[in-house]
Amino acid sequence: MSQTNCVVVGASHAGVSLALQLRKEGWSGDIELISAENELPYHRPPLSKEHLLGEKQLNEMWLRPERTFIENEIQLSLGSIVTKIDPRERNIIFEDGRSSSYTKLALCTGANVTKLPLESNLNNVFYLRTASDARNIKLSLPGKRQVVIIGAGYIGLESAAIFRKLGLEVTVIEMAERILKRVTSEQLSSHIQHMHEKEGVEFRFSTSVQSIKGNGHINCVICDNGEEIKTDLVLIGVGVIPNINLAKNAELSVNQGIIVDQNCRTSDSEIYAAGDCTEHMSSIYNRSIRLESVQNANGQARCAAANIAGKEISYEAVPWFWSDQYDTKIQMAGLSYGSTEIITRGEANQNIDQGFALFYLQDSKIIAVDCVNRPKEFLVSKQLIKDKSIIPPSVLADESVQPINFKEYIA
Repeated sequence: MSQTNCVVVGASHAGVSLALQLRKEGWSGDIELISAENELPYHRPPLSKEHLLGEKQLNEMWLRPERTFIENEIQLSLGSIVTKIDPRERNIIFEDGRSSSYTKLALCTGANVTKLPLESNLNNVFYLRTASDARNIKLSLPGKRQVVIIGAGYIGLESAAIFRKLGLEVTVIEMAERILKRVTSEQLSSHIQHMHEKEGVEFRFSTSVQSIKGNGHINCVICDNGEEIKTDLVLIGVGVIPNINLAKNAELSVNQGIIVDQNCRTSDSEIYAAGDCTEHMSSIYNRSIRLESVQNANGQARCAAANIAGKEISYEAVPWFWSDQYDTKIQMAGLSYGSTEIITRGEANQNIDQGFALFYLQDSKIIAVDCVNRPKEFLVSKQLIKDKSIIPPSVLADESVQPINFKEYIA
Protein backbone atom coordinates (compact mmCIF):
# COMPACT_ATOMS: atom_id res chain seq x y z
CA MET A 1 0.00 0.00 0.00
CA SER A 2 1.18 3.50 -0.76
CA GLN A 3 2.00 5.92 2.01
CA THR A 4 -1.37 7.65 1.76
CA ASN A 5 -4.73 6.09 0.98
CA CYS A 6 -8.37 7.05 0.92
CA VAL A 7 -11.21 4.70 1.82
CA VAL A 8 -14.68 5.57 0.51
CA VAL A 9 -17.59 3.89 2.31
CA GLY A 10 -20.62 3.71 0.05
CA ALA A 11 -20.60 3.25 -3.72
CA SER A 12 -23.68 4.96 -5.03
CA HIS A 13 -23.62 8.34 -6.80
CA ALA A 14 -21.58 10.19 -4.16
CA GLY A 15 -19.06 7.43 -3.55
CA VAL A 16 -18.34 6.74 -7.21
CA SER A 17 -18.09 10.44 -8.07
CA LEU A 18 -15.74 11.05 -5.15
CA ALA A 19 -13.40 8.17 -5.98
CA LEU A 20 -13.13 9.10 -9.67
CA GLN A 21 -12.79 12.83 -8.97
CA LEU A 22 -10.02 12.09 -6.50
CA ARG A 23 -7.96 10.66 -9.36
CA LYS A 24 -8.74 13.71 -11.52
CA GLU A 25 -7.51 15.91 -8.68
CA GLY A 26 -4.14 14.15 -8.84
CA TRP A 27 -4.46 11.81 -5.84
CA SER A 28 -1.76 9.16 -6.37
CA GLY A 29 -2.43 7.09 -3.27
CA ASP A 30 -4.57 3.99 -3.03
CA ILE A 31 -8.35 4.33 -3.24
CA GLU A 32 -10.75 1.69 -1.92
CA LEU A 33 -14.43 2.05 -2.78
CA ILE A 34 -16.65 -0.09 -0.56
CA SER A 35 -20.19 -1.17 -1.42
CA ALA A 36 -22.56 -3.25 0.70
CA GLU A 37 -24.29 -4.36 -2.51
CA ASN A 38 -22.96 -7.07 -4.81
CA GLU A 39 -23.76 -5.26 -8.07
CA LEU A 40 -21.56 -2.77 -9.83
CA PRO A 41 -22.57 0.76 -8.73
CA TYR A 42 -25.67 1.89 -10.63
CA HIS A 43 -27.99 4.85 -11.18
CA ARG A 44 -30.83 4.78 -8.65
CA PRO A 45 -33.44 7.07 -10.30
CA PRO A 46 -34.35 4.54 -13.04
CA LEU A 47 -35.27 1.93 -10.41
CA SER A 48 -38.75 3.41 -10.03
CA LYS A 49 -39.03 4.30 -13.73
CA GLU A 50 -37.49 2.54 -16.75
CA HIS A 51 -36.04 -0.38 -14.78
CA LEU A 52 -39.31 -1.24 -13.06
CA LEU A 53 -41.08 -0.96 -16.41
CA GLY A 54 -38.55 -3.33 -17.98
CA GLU A 55 -37.22 -0.82 -20.51
CA LYS A 56 -33.74 -0.57 -18.97
CA GLN A 57 -31.67 -3.44 -17.59
CA LEU A 58 -29.29 -3.10 -14.66
CA ASN A 59 -26.18 -3.31 -16.86
CA GLU A 60 -27.52 -0.28 -18.76
CA MET A 61 -27.70 1.65 -15.46
CA TRP A 62 -24.12 1.22 -14.28
CA LEU A 63 -22.55 4.48 -13.15
CA ARG A 64 -19.33 3.31 -14.78
CA PRO A 65 -18.27 0.05 -16.42
CA GLU A 66 -15.94 -2.13 -14.39
CA ARG A 67 -12.97 -1.24 -16.56
CA THR A 68 -13.21 2.41 -15.44
CA PHE A 69 -12.43 1.44 -11.86
CA ILE A 70 -9.59 -0.78 -13.03
CA GLU A 71 -8.11 1.91 -15.28
CA ASN A 72 -8.25 4.42 -12.41
CA GLU A 73 -6.71 1.93 -10.00
CA ILE A 74 -9.71 2.06 -7.68
CA GLN A 75 -10.16 -1.07 -5.60
CA LEU A 76 -13.87 -1.84 -5.75
CA SER A 77 -14.94 -3.96 -2.76
CA LEU A 78 -18.45 -5.26 -3.40
CA GLY A 79 -20.64 -7.05 -0.86
CA SER A 80 -18.61 -5.58 2.00
CA ILE A 81 -20.36 -4.16 5.04
CA VAL A 82 -18.54 -1.73 7.34
CA THR A 83 -19.66 -2.00 10.95
CA LYS A 84 -17.30 0.34 12.79
CA ILE A 85 -14.96 3.27 12.36
CA ASP A 86 -12.11 3.91 14.78
CA PRO A 87 -10.95 7.51 14.16
CA ARG A 88 -8.16 7.29 16.72
CA GLU A 89 -6.56 4.27 15.04
CA ARG A 90 -7.74 5.41 11.62
CA ASN A 91 -9.21 2.12 10.57
CA ILE A 92 -12.54 0.58 9.71
CA ILE A 93 -13.92 -2.80 10.73
CA PHE A 94 -15.94 -5.01 8.40
CA GLU A 95 -18.80 -7.32 9.29
CA ASP A 96 -16.59 -10.36 8.68
CA GLY A 97 -13.98 -9.09 11.14
CA ARG A 98 -11.52 -7.72 8.60
CA SER A 99 -10.05 -4.27 9.13
CA SER A 100 -8.66 -1.66 6.79
CA SER A 101 -6.58 1.38 7.67
CA TYR A 102 -6.98 4.80 6.09
CA THR A 103 -5.21 8.12 5.81
CA LYS A 104 -8.36 9.84 4.60
CA LEU A 105 -11.91 8.51 4.92
CA ALA A 106 -15.04 9.53 3.02
CA LEU A 107 -18.50 8.55 4.20
CA CYS A 108 -21.01 8.28 1.34
CA THR A 109 -23.39 5.99 3.18
CA GLY A 110 -26.60 7.40 1.72
CA ALA A 111 -29.94 6.62 3.31
CA ASN A 112 -32.13 3.66 4.18
CA VAL A 113 -35.86 3.32 3.59
CA THR A 114 -38.14 4.16 6.48
CA LYS A 115 -39.81 0.95 7.62
CA LEU A 116 -43.41 0.93 8.81
CA PRO A 117 -44.21 -0.89 12.07
CA LEU A 118 -46.57 -3.30 10.33
CA GLU A 119 -46.48 -6.89 11.53
CA SER A 120 -46.41 -8.88 8.32
CA ASN A 121 -44.64 -11.97 7.04
CA LEU A 122 -46.72 -11.94 3.88
CA ASN A 123 -45.28 -12.21 0.40
CA ASN A 124 -45.52 -9.29 -2.01
CA VAL A 125 -44.93 -6.46 0.49
CA PHE A 126 -42.03 -4.37 -0.81
CA TYR A 127 -39.85 -1.32 -0.32
CA LEU A 128 -37.93 0.18 -3.26
CA ARG A 129 -34.40 1.45 -2.67
CA THR A 130 -31.99 -1.01 -4.26
CA ALA A 131 -31.63 -3.03 -7.45
CA SER A 132 -32.46 -6.12 -5.42
CA ASP A 133 -35.74 -4.51 -4.30
CA ALA A 134 -36.65 -3.68 -7.90
CA ARG A 135 -35.77 -7.20 -9.05
CA ASN A 136 -38.02 -8.76 -6.40
CA ILE A 137 -40.92 -6.48 -7.35
CA LYS A 138 -40.56 -7.29 -11.05
CA LEU A 139 -40.47 -11.03 -10.35
CA SER A 140 -43.69 -10.76 -8.35
CA LEU A 141 -45.71 -8.88 -11.01
CA PRO A 142 -46.90 -11.70 -13.31
CA GLY A 143 -50.55 -12.45 -12.60
CA LYS A 144 -51.07 -9.42 -10.36
CA ARG A 145 -54.00 -7.06 -10.94
CA GLN A 146 -54.06 -4.66 -7.99
CA VAL A 147 -51.39 -2.76 -6.11
CA VAL A 148 -51.56 -0.50 -3.06
CA ILE A 149 -48.84 2.11 -2.64
CA ILE A 150 -48.34 3.51 0.85
CA GLY A 151 -46.91 7.02 0.58
CA ALA A 152 -47.45 9.70 -2.08
CA GLY A 153 -43.87 10.90 -2.36
CA TYR A 154 -41.83 10.74 -5.54
CA ILE A 155 -41.01 7.03 -5.28
CA GLY A 156 -44.68 6.20 -4.75
CA LEU A 157 -45.90 8.44 -7.55
CA GLU A 158 -43.28 7.34 -10.07
CA SER A 159 -44.04 3.71 -9.26
CA ALA A 160 -47.78 4.39 -9.58
CA ALA A 161 -47.21 5.68 -13.11
CA ILE A 162 -45.24 2.56 -14.04
CA PHE A 163 -47.80 0.18 -12.52
CA ARG A 164 -50.56 1.89 -14.51
CA LYS A 165 -48.52 1.51 -17.70
CA LEU A 166 -48.29 -2.19 -16.86
CA GLY A 167 -52.07 -2.34 -16.55
CA LEU A 168 -52.42 -2.73 -12.79
CA GLU A 169 -55.11 -1.07 -10.71
CA VAL A 170 -53.40 1.36 -8.34
CA THR A 171 -54.51 2.88 -5.03
CA VAL A 172 -52.22 5.33 -3.22
CA ILE A 173 -52.63 5.84 0.54
CA GLU A 174 -51.21 9.05 2.05
CA MET A 175 -51.27 10.27 5.66
CA ALA A 176 -51.15 13.94 4.65
CA GLU A 177 -54.08 15.76 3.07
CA ARG A 178 -52.25 16.04 -0.28
CA ILE A 179 -49.36 14.56 -2.20
CA LEU A 180 -45.82 15.92 -1.85
CA LYS A 181 -46.89 18.22 0.99
CA ARG A 182 -43.39 18.32 2.46
CA VAL A 183 -41.70 19.56 -0.69
CA THR A 184 -44.06 21.59 -2.85
CA SER A 185 -47.13 23.82 -3.07
CA GLU A 186 -50.80 22.97 -3.30
CA GLN A 187 -50.80 24.06 -6.95
CA LEU A 188 -48.25 21.47 -8.03
CA SER A 189 -49.70 18.81 -5.73
CA SER A 190 -53.13 19.31 -7.24
CA HIS A 191 -51.82 19.19 -10.79
CA ILE A 192 -49.89 15.94 -10.24
CA GLN A 193 -52.85 14.37 -8.42
CA HIS A 194 -55.19 15.15 -11.31
CA MET A 195 -52.63 13.80 -13.77
CA HIS A 196 -52.60 10.47 -11.93
CA GLU A 197 -56.37 10.37 -11.51
CA LYS A 198 -56.75 10.93 -15.24
CA GLU A 199 -54.65 7.78 -15.70
CA GLY A 200 -56.87 5.81 -13.31
CA VAL A 201 -54.98 6.04 -10.01
CA GLU A 202 -57.12 6.30 -6.87
CA PHE A 203 -56.01 8.22 -3.76
CA ARG A 204 -56.85 8.01 -0.07
CA PHE A 205 -55.68 11.13 1.77
CA SER A 206 -55.47 11.80 5.53
CA THR A 207 -55.35 8.03 5.87
CA SER A 208 -52.89 5.65 7.48
CA VAL A 209 -52.54 1.88 7.28
CA GLN A 210 -53.55 -0.12 10.31
CA SER A 211 -52.56 -3.59 9.08
CA ILE A 212 -51.87 -5.80 6.08
CA LYS A 213 -53.83 -9.04 5.87
CA GLY A 214 -53.60 -12.29 3.97
CA ASN A 215 -52.91 -16.00 4.15
CA GLY A 216 -49.32 -16.41 3.00
CA HIS A 217 -49.97 -13.93 0.22
CA ILE A 218 -51.37 -10.48 0.83
CA ASN A 219 -55.02 -9.92 -0.04
CA CYS A 220 -55.97 -6.59 1.56
CA VAL A 221 -54.83 -3.48 3.38
CA ILE A 222 -56.81 -2.27 6.40
CA CYS A 223 -56.93 1.51 6.81
CA ASP A 224 -57.32 3.37 10.09
CA ASN A 225 -60.85 4.37 9.09
CA GLY A 226 -61.83 0.72 8.70
CA GLU A 227 -61.72 0.62 4.90
CA GLU A 228 -60.40 -2.62 3.41
CA ILE A 229 -58.63 -2.26 0.08
CA LYS A 230 -58.14 -5.47 -1.89
CA THR A 231 -54.69 -5.88 -3.37
CA ASP A 232 -52.16 -8.39 -4.70
CA LEU A 233 -49.10 -6.31 -3.90
CA VAL A 234 -48.06 -3.51 -1.55
CA LEU A 235 -45.25 -1.03 -2.16
CA ILE A 236 -44.23 1.10 0.82
CA GLY A 237 -42.58 4.43 0.04
CA VAL A 238 -42.73 6.67 3.11
CA GLY A 239 -39.34 8.30 2.89
CA VAL A 240 -35.77 7.54 3.90
CA ILE A 241 -33.56 7.88 6.96
CA PRO A 242 -29.96 9.11 6.55
CA ASN A 243 -27.49 6.34 7.28
CA ILE A 244 -25.54 8.07 10.05
CA ASN A 245 -24.92 5.17 12.43
CA LEU A 246 -21.25 4.70 11.53
CA ALA A 247 -20.60 8.41 12.04
CA LYS A 248 -22.60 8.58 15.25
CA ASN A 249 -20.85 5.57 16.77
CA ALA A 250 -17.50 7.12 15.81
CA GLU A 251 -18.57 10.22 17.77
CA LEU A 252 -18.65 12.49 14.74
CA SER A 253 -21.05 15.43 14.89
CA VAL A 254 -24.47 14.39 13.61
CA ASN A 255 -27.97 15.83 13.59
CA GLN A 256 -30.50 14.85 10.93
CA GLY A 257 -27.43 13.93 8.89
CA ILE A 258 -23.66 13.84 9.27
CA ILE A 259 -22.72 17.48 9.80
CA VAL A 260 -20.19 18.75 7.27
CA ASP A 261 -18.63 22.18 6.77
CA GLN A 262 -18.31 24.09 3.49
CA ASN A 263 -15.43 21.79 2.51
CA CYS A 264 -17.56 18.65 3.09
CA ARG A 265 -15.35 17.85 6.08
CA THR A 266 -16.85 16.27 9.21
CA SER A 267 -15.93 17.12 12.80
CA ASP A 268 -12.89 14.87 12.30
CA SER A 269 -10.42 16.62 9.98
CA GLU A 270 -9.44 13.37 8.26
CA ILE A 271 -13.02 12.26 7.54
CA TYR A 272 -15.24 13.73 4.83
CA ALA A 273 -18.84 12.98 3.87
CA ALA A 274 -21.07 13.54 0.85
CA GLY A 275 -24.58 12.80 -0.36
CA ASP A 276 -27.90 11.88 1.24
CA CYS A 277 -26.27 11.12 4.59
CA THR A 278 -25.05 14.70 5.16
CA GLU A 279 -26.34 17.97 6.54
CA HIS A 280 -24.74 21.30 5.67
CA MET A 281 -25.26 25.03 6.18
CA SER A 282 -26.65 26.78 3.11
CA SER A 283 -25.76 30.44 2.65
CA ILE A 284 -28.51 30.67 0.04
CA TYR A 285 -31.18 29.78 2.60
CA ASN A 286 -29.30 30.75 5.79
CA ARG A 287 -30.12 27.47 7.47
CA SER A 288 -28.88 23.93 7.78
CA ILE A 289 -30.28 21.62 5.11
CA ARG A 290 -30.20 17.95 4.20
CA LEU A 291 -30.83 17.00 0.59
CA GLU A 292 -31.81 13.77 -1.10
CA SER A 293 -30.73 14.24 -4.70
CA VAL A 294 -28.23 12.97 -7.24
CA GLN A 295 -27.16 16.55 -7.94
CA ASN A 296 -26.20 17.18 -4.32
CA ALA A 297 -24.47 13.81 -4.01
CA ASN A 298 -22.28 14.47 -7.06
CA GLY A 299 -21.61 18.09 -6.12
CA GLN A 300 -20.55 17.35 -2.57
CA ALA A 301 -18.46 14.40 -3.78
CA ARG A 302 -16.48 16.60 -6.18
CA CYS A 303 -15.95 19.17 -3.44
CA ALA A 304 -14.82 16.55 -0.91
CA ALA A 305 -12.43 14.98 -3.43
CA ALA A 306 -10.78 18.32 -4.19
CA ASN A 307 -10.27 19.04 -0.49
CA ILE A 308 -8.98 15.55 0.27
CA ALA A 309 -6.43 16.16 -2.50
CA GLY A 310 -5.25 19.31 -0.75
CA LYS A 311 -7.31 22.11 -2.30
CA GLU A 312 -9.63 24.52 -0.50
CA ILE A 313 -12.93 24.31 -2.33
CA SER A 314 -16.29 25.32 -0.83
CA TYR A 315 -19.60 23.70 -1.69
CA GLU A 316 -22.57 25.94 -2.33
CA ALA A 317 -25.05 24.93 -4.97
CA VAL A 318 -28.73 25.50 -5.63
CA PRO A 319 -30.45 22.15 -5.05
CA TRP A 320 -32.42 20.74 -7.94
CA PHE A 321 -34.51 17.66 -8.51
CA TRP A 322 -36.54 15.99 -11.25
CA SER A 323 -39.26 13.39 -11.66
CA ASP A 324 -40.66 11.68 -14.74
CA GLN A 325 -44.28 10.56 -14.46
CA TYR A 326 -46.12 9.29 -17.55
CA ASP A 327 -45.13 11.74 -20.31
CA THR A 328 -44.60 14.63 -17.90
CA LYS A 329 -41.21 15.94 -16.79
CA ILE A 330 -41.25 17.73 -13.46
CA GLN A 331 -38.14 19.77 -12.62
CA MET A 332 -37.61 21.65 -9.38
CA ALA A 333 -34.90 24.10 -8.38
CA GLY A 334 -34.40 25.51 -4.90
CA LEU A 335 -36.42 24.95 -1.75
CA SER A 336 -39.87 26.53 -1.59
CA TYR A 337 -40.26 26.29 2.19
CA GLY A 338 -40.86 29.76 3.62
CA SER A 339 -42.11 31.34 0.41
CA THR A 340 -44.67 34.11 0.81
CA GLU A 341 -45.83 34.47 -2.79
CA ILE A 342 -46.22 32.16 -5.78
CA ILE A 343 -46.27 33.43 -9.36
CA THR A 344 -47.75 31.12 -11.99
CA ARG A 345 -46.39 31.25 -15.52
CA GLY A 346 -48.64 29.42 -17.97
CA GLU A 347 -51.78 27.47 -17.10
CA ALA A 348 -51.80 24.53 -14.69
CA ASN A 349 -54.47 22.82 -16.76
CA GLN A 350 -54.52 19.11 -17.58
CA ASN A 351 -56.04 19.88 -20.99
CA ILE A 352 -53.24 22.23 -22.03
CA ASP A 353 -49.94 20.65 -23.12
CA GLN A 354 -47.66 23.68 -22.84
CA GLY A 355 -46.95 23.09 -19.16
CA PHE A 356 -46.34 25.79 -16.57
CA ALA A 357 -43.84 27.12 -14.04
CA LEU A 358 -44.28 28.22 -10.44
CA PHE A 359 -41.94 30.91 -9.06
CA TYR A 360 -41.70 30.99 -5.26
CA LEU A 361 -40.82 34.36 -3.75
CA GLN A 362 -39.73 35.39 -0.27
CA ASP A 363 -39.35 39.12 0.36
CA SER A 364 -39.68 39.50 -3.41
CA LYS A 365 -36.60 37.29 -4.01
CA ILE A 366 -36.88 34.10 -6.07
CA ILE A 367 -36.10 31.15 -3.78
CA ALA A 368 -37.46 28.22 -5.80
CA VAL A 369 -39.01 27.30 -9.14
CA ASP A 370 -41.15 24.28 -10.04
CA CYS A 371 -41.43 23.48 -13.75
CA VAL A 372 -43.84 21.10 -15.48
CA ASN A 373 -42.70 20.50 -19.07
CA ARG A 374 -40.97 23.90 -19.00
CA PRO A 375 -37.24 23.31 -19.70
CA LYS A 376 -36.51 26.95 -20.63
CA GLU A 377 -37.70 28.27 -17.27
CA PHE A 378 -35.81 25.53 -15.47
CA LEU A 379 -32.63 26.31 -17.37
CA VAL A 380 -32.42 29.86 -15.96
CA SER A 381 -33.92 29.13 -12.54
CA LYS A 382 -30.81 28.00 -10.69
CA GLN A 383 -28.89 31.20 -11.41
CA LEU A 384 -31.88 33.36 -10.47
CA ILE A 385 -32.14 31.55 -7.14
CA LYS A 386 -28.39 31.67 -6.46
CA ASP A 387 -28.36 35.41 -7.10
CA LYS A 388 -31.48 35.92 -4.97
CA SER A 389 -32.91 37.80 -7.92
CA ILE A 390 -35.85 40.18 -7.69
CA ILE A 391 -37.91 40.29 -10.88
CA PRO A 392 -41.34 41.95 -11.13
CA PRO A 393 -44.06 39.28 -10.79
CA SER A 394 -45.73 40.67 -13.91
CA VAL A 395 -42.60 39.83 -15.90
CA LEU A 396 -42.35 36.30 -14.51
CA ALA A 397 -45.96 35.68 -15.49
CA ASP A 398 -45.68 37.30 -18.93
CA GLU A 399 -45.11 34.56 -21.49
CA SER A 400 -44.14 37.10 -24.16
CA VAL A 401 -40.91 37.56 -22.18
CA GLN A 402 -38.52 34.69 -22.93
CA PRO A 403 -36.94 33.15 -19.79
CA ILE A 404 -33.46 33.79 -21.12
CA ASN A 405 -34.29 37.51 -20.98
CA PHE A 406 -35.39 37.55 -17.34
CA LYS A 407 -31.98 38.90 -16.33
CA GLU A 408 -32.78 42.16 -18.12
CA TYR A 409 -35.56 42.81 -15.60
CA ILE A 410 -33.65 42.08 -12.39
CA ALA A 411 -34.21 44.92 -9.92
